[in-house]
Amino acid sequence: MKNVIDALLAEKGVLLADGATGTNLFAMGLESGEAPELWNETAPEKITTLHQKFVDAGADIILTNSFGGTRHRLKLHHAQDRVFELNKKAAEIARAVADKAGRKVIVAGSIGPTGELLVPLGAMTYDEAVAAFKEQIEGLLAGGAEIAWIETMSAPDEARAAAQAAIDAGLPYTYTFSFDTAGRSMMGLAPKDVHGVGEGFADSAVAVGANCGVGASDILASLLDMTAAKPDAKVIVKGNCGIPEFRGTEIHYSGTPELMADYVRLAVDAGAKIVGGCCGTSFEHLAAMRKSLDAHQRGDRPTLEAIVERIGPLRNKTADQSGGVGGEGRRRRRA
Repeated sequence: MKNVIDALLAEKGVLLADGATGTNLFAMGLESGEAPELWNETAPEKITTLHQKFVDAGADIILTNSFGGTRHRLKLHHAQDRVFELNKKAAEIARAVADKAGRKVIVAGSIGPTGELLVPLGAMTYDEAVAAFKEQIEGLLAGGAEIAWIETMSAPDEARAAAQAAIDAGLPYTYTFSFDTAGRSMMGLAPKDVHGVGEGFADSAVAVGANCGVGASDILASLLDMTAAKPDAKVIVKGNCGIPEFRGTEIHYSGTPELMADYVRLAVDAGAKIVGGCCGTSFEHLAAMRKSLDAHQRGDRPTLEAIVERIGPLRNKTADQSGGVGGEGRRRRRA
């Protein structure tokens, strides 16, 4: 399979992925409970604007507006029979923006969880999950996506199903988990074990890592675990912009552009090869991250204490348990 990420990494060393999709679409008028994927047809100009502003801010990778693009998620909006066309359109919109960027910008097909539990915890079989993801991926591939970007996973079996679907469709893939439950994924995967999720496939993941979660400090702590477990791995971190806070009925994120710029420096020093932002990360934040990345020379691997001092306290872990991050003394809460 052609691997565009490795080619661009060879040129640039570290890549910058884009920021939030949902947060920025809400700012453009998306209503709570509305499917962002439907905007690929009803408001394509707004999706174009989303991608264009991230490219203008310096993103090397833009994610298609297709996170909930499986039939299981689209069924909630009576669009389960439009999987191919909505995903194809999502990729076409991103592809058009990337193609006129004047530099290489990778179009990554965003693939989120189905929202279903696999057997034995739920009713969906592994083969059914593979089929659902393949249906989505075929649309993304037809629209011009260059890589399957499997994200915000919690169950290893579901991530494997998505990876298998990408392989079957002939598309390279990455996968990231959300370590938002006492330092693990909701289904119990520890960051240090993320590398093993895709073992045994004929085609291995281009990169693996973490996204979303509860804040920048916590995802950097997970990054330390992931890079300590496999120092030569290509690791992704795409963290939330600080901590979410309710102000009335609206969610605001505490991270400033300056904080996210420092998050980039720490992520690079901790061994990340692809850094981006997730929930709350605006175009302004990403521009600051680009400037930080371009100016930064990789330094010493940070300690957890340095991360907390510079970025803020952990929200999802405690510091009074045994264990550590790569021998650096972080103690982890039991799930």
